[in-house]
Amino acid sequence: MATDRVLVPIEQSVTLRRTVAYAVDSVRESDGAAELHFVAAVTDDDQTPTGRAAIEDAESLLDRIRAWVHEDGGESIPIETAVVGTDRYLFSPRDYADRLAEYADEHAIDRAIIDPEYRPGASAPMLRPIEHRLEEHGLTYEEAPVSPATRRDQFVTAGGASRFLTLFLISFGFYLVLGDPTYWFDLVTGTVSGLIVAITLSHVTFPSAPTASRSPIRTLRFFVLYVPYLLFEIVKSNILIAAVILRPSMPIEPRLTRVRMTIPGGLPLTALANSITLTPGTLTVRADDQDLIVHALIPETREGLFEGSLERAVRFVFYGRAGARIPSPEERGDAELLRGEDS
Repeated sequence: MATDRVLVPIEQSVTLRRTVAYAVDSVRESDGAAELHFVAAVTDDDQTPTGRAAIEDAESLLDRIRAWVHEDGGESIPIETAVVGTDRYLFSPRDYADRLAEYADEHAIDRAIIDPEYRPGASAPMLRPIEHRLEEHGLTYEEAPVSPATRRDQFVTAGGASRFLTLFLISFGFYLVLGDPTYWFDLVTGTVSGLIVAITLSHVTFPSAPTASRSPIRTLRFFVLYVPYLLFEIVKSNILIAAVILRPSMPIEPRLTRVRMTIPGGLPLTALANSITLTPGTLTVRADDQDLIVHALIPETREGLFEGSLERAVRFVFYGRAGARIPSPEERGDAELLRGEDS
């Protein structure tokens, strides 16, 4: 009797654990021999600064999946795990789907179970590209009928009023900074814009509800200290870039650089990433947890990232003096390691 081989593409998601359990149950209930193939698609590490770390993360996740299969009573079910895609650069969802389909062809796999939250690489959903590509390769497709148990909790959270009011005031204030606070039209349109932003984004903007004790202090630090400092860094970077452009040899060295920040995700990391982008000569391309992928035009701007002055300033805004005393990437010893990963 032919073996029923099932492909399960994986990456970390809120529904992965349930998808694994569903795959085990699906195979256990099938007639005859069955085999599960859990496969992580990771792009070529020579092309991306975070490639090596992504491969290690995928291997660690596959180890956890083996343990989950055992917990779900799948000890008797043969499983195979693999990391694919490291031999090429995967960019679009179609690229990932093609590599997974190639693996299926190589191992005579006839069907696939897909995690509904599977979004490899970028944030683009994989459902439609996978469906089309697997059909072309003669595989049947099934989306695991699972849902994240915490999704409702992410949207129904405590502190809703404070989140709404804080985001409205921030949006309204920023609008007036760009406009004229003495003109009635700007006041009306600013109010409408602030309400729209607060209604649509207040439940996802703040990881925790703003408090009356900390928020005013952070706001004061941001406008009185951080904004002038950021403007100074922007002017300084403008001068550096202008000097390079005006030189006949134009000695630019554009590179992608990974910088590991000691800043939690959410609003603090977003503020830092946008500050780096506002500074001429640097552009934040991607954020992976506490790692930022930054395109730096000249060595001076790249070294400034490792010195961590902007990072330290953002930590001061959100966490005070204790946060500012945390060592920079240069002081932590990360800089030498990360310099070797520049591309």
